[in-house]
Amino acid sequence: MDKKIKAVTRIMQAQYGFYIGIAILLVVLYQLDIILEGAYAANFGMQYILETIGILTTIALVPLSLKLFSVKLAKIKESGAEESLKLYQQWSTVRLMIIALVTYLNILIYYMTLNSIGGLCALIGLTASVFCLPGEKKIREELNLVTNNEENKEEI
Repeated sequence: MDKKIKAVTRIMQAQYGFYIGIAILLVVLYQLDIILEGAYAANFGMQYILETIGILTTIALVPLSLKLFSVKLAKIKESGAEESLKLYQQWSTVRLMIIALVTYLNILIYYMTLNSIGGLCALIGLTASVFCLPGEKKIREELNLVTNNEENKEEI
């Protein structure tokens, strides 16, 4: 079981690194003018629409992703150990993808409008992603999985 937990942890860490890497890549591409920025900087009507979309997606999806995962976690704990580990990984991926959508969308809005609202919403998404940081200890605690060493300590 320990090997499976470590494997799931590595997969989730790779997914998180990929998420952060894409966010950094987007920023670098805009900063190096590979992707042109400010497409809607002079169009105040489009700025308003894009910023409203960014704000509403942030307001809706960040709490939804965090709450959805906690609701699913209660149901995941009812499964067997191996099944719960598989479901935990799947729902962690869904949560991270929802937060990634918020982050990437708002980075694009920030650079298209050159207004700080998109940047602020992207930072909210990045901050929320901290709750998605995978760790072996976190997985064990959330799924109530005890290692053999911990079982031995409890018996003594």
